[in-house]
Amino acid sequence: MSHPPPAGATAPPPAPARPAAWREAADRLRAAATTEPGRLRIIGAVLAAVLVAFGAVTAWQVTDRAAAADAVVRTSQPLSADAADIYRSLADADTTAASGFLAGGQEPHAVRQRYEKDVALASRLLVKAAANTEGSETSRRQITRLNELLPQYTGLVEAARANNRQGLPLGGAYLRNAGDRMRTELLPAARQLYEAETGRLGSDYADAESWPWAALATGVLALAVLGWAQRRTYRRTHRVFNHGMLAGTAAATVVLLWLVVGHAVARSDLEDSFTHGAQSLQVLNEARIGSLQARGDENLTLVARGSVLTKNGDDAYEAAYGEGMRKLIGGGSSSGEPSPGTLLERARKLADDPAGRDPVDAAIRDVREWQGRHGEARAADDSGLYEKALPKVIGEKGSTGESFDRVDQELSRALAHEQREFDRAADDGRGALSGLAAGAAVLGVLGAAGAVMGIGRRLSEYR
Repeated sequence: MSHPPPAGATAPPPAPARPAAWREAADRLRAAATTEPGRLRIIGAVLAAVLVAFGAVTAWQVTDRAAAADAVVRTSQPLSADAADIYRSLADADTTAASGFLAGGQEPHAVRQRYEKDVALASRLLVKAAANTEGSETSRRQITRLNELLPQYTGLVEAARANNRQGLPLGGAYLRNAGDRMRTELLPAARQLYEAETGRLGSDYADAESWPWAALATGVLALAVLGWAQRRTYRRTHRVFNHGMLAGTAAATVVLLWLVVGHAVARSDLEDSFTHGAQSLQVLNEARIGSLQARGDENLTLVARGSVLTKNGDDAYEAAYGEGMRKLIGGGSSSGEPSPGTLLERARKLADDPAGRDPVDAAIRDVREWQGRHGEARAADDSGLYEKALPKVIGEKGSTGESFDRVDQELSRALAHEQREFDRAADDGRGALSGLAAGAAVLGVLGAAGAVMGIGRRLSEYR
């Protein structure tokens, strides 16, 4: 039972408030900083923190760039190539369907097989693209649209083929409808898919090639702090070397040099893979697709027989063929050289060795031959000699189809070479970063341990 305090007694004073934990730590730090051992402990902690931070930041930034370089090789470039193949397969299917229609009711078995192979390849690549495309709403939307439109297109082609076998003029209308559907809906969707995947490739290149500025700045800071600490030790002890801090300096220097040289080599190889690989592939794909579309327009010129006109009253398909040829090689030239800025001229400039230039040069010669044969076919058709013009377009020998096939084969050969060039350079760029992230982390920890041991050696002199 408690009793009240006696009369006249005073209450004990309240206990003093306990200072905040951070304030106590600050007071201890200030007290430690007034003595040399305390200062050394602070310096050791700072050195260890900076070296570990340097290793960690380097590992983080190098890992990001290595992942981007890996995405270039394994994901974005293959998807860009697949998107180009989807575009090419659709354009080739349209061209082949028109060639088979021109051949009459019983189209050649090889033509039919080529058409079916193109459609099957486009369908398979669309499934693959849908499974591997991540984060791109544009790509997913275009893949869905292509999957919806492709069966409609093939249905129109089958209707055209069935009517053509029966000799009904309606077959030509179905084929023109299919061709218009391909040009106005499928190919634009395929192009948007290709552009989206190519944009993703460019983004991955930019991420892989960007300099790791945070890691470089942290490395310079680490060397500056180590240099200051060693100079301070020398001024107080007149000892030239502190083995622990010297080991930390060596570790930081190795990491910094490895980072600069490794990233510079990786960047150079990746730039080479883009200029003489990815960029060449893009231009060659454009050229190959352009030649396919020109061939399709050439075939449809004979199918339509002047029934589809431009606003100026010209044959629409012949006008489209001429525009495609101008993009591919330009106007006529007495030297046979392509006009500046055209697709084949750009492809030849991007080729950096004879193995890449030779097939492009051959394609240029074959396109010029194609143009000459096309002129002969048009002259015959414009003179009302359709039966004479037809073999000049779809015949096995001396036809525009023969020239087109050679162009397509040469461009395919150039694409295969540039793909190998891309793979080699991109793999070299990715390989230049291998081991750097793990090495930086380990050397950062070892450097921090060395610096702490060096400070510990100085502290032992005060005991």
